[in-house]
Amino acid sequence: MDPTGRGRAAAAGETRRLAFEGSAGAVQRSREFSRAALRSWHWLPADDEEQRARAEDVLLMVSELVTNACLHAPGGPRELRLDWDGVRLRVEVVDASPVLPRLAGAADPSRPGGHGLRVVDRLARDWGAAPDDGGKLVWLEVGSPLDRHVRLDGFNRRG
Repeated sequence: MDPTGRGRAAAAGETRRLAFEGSAGAVQRSREFSRAALRSWHWLPADDEEQRARAEDVLLMVSELVTNACLHAPGGPRELRLDWDGVRLRVEVVDASPVLPRLAGAADPSRPGGHGLRVVDRLARDWGAAPDDGGKLVWLEVGSPLDRHVRLDGFNRRG
């Protein structure tokens, strides 16, 4: 067996929630919360550069969704949810705006803003949005970075 515990689906089937009260500090709090979850699920510390990059991609996408809620929803984000099932991670951000996001045309790369959903679109396996209790829920999904290293039987491929 793998002594690091990475050979088993760490905390598979776990959902973590972070409630917000306004936008102040929401992006930093969401990144810290997400980083702690990724550590407990053995995405971090990373075994290699690719795994580290995938974990950093998740933190970037969380930041983008929370930033969008801060900028475009009254009162900012309501809640961040991370749902890990051992195979895929689903990230959800709930806010009070009923306006669903849409992927805009290419933004001017020399100007700030307008790049967030394009980043999510390129990095996530899938993403979308749906109405939710008078507001909306914006979600994304990514596959596990661990599946490159671990077979289903729990033995490390590299070892």
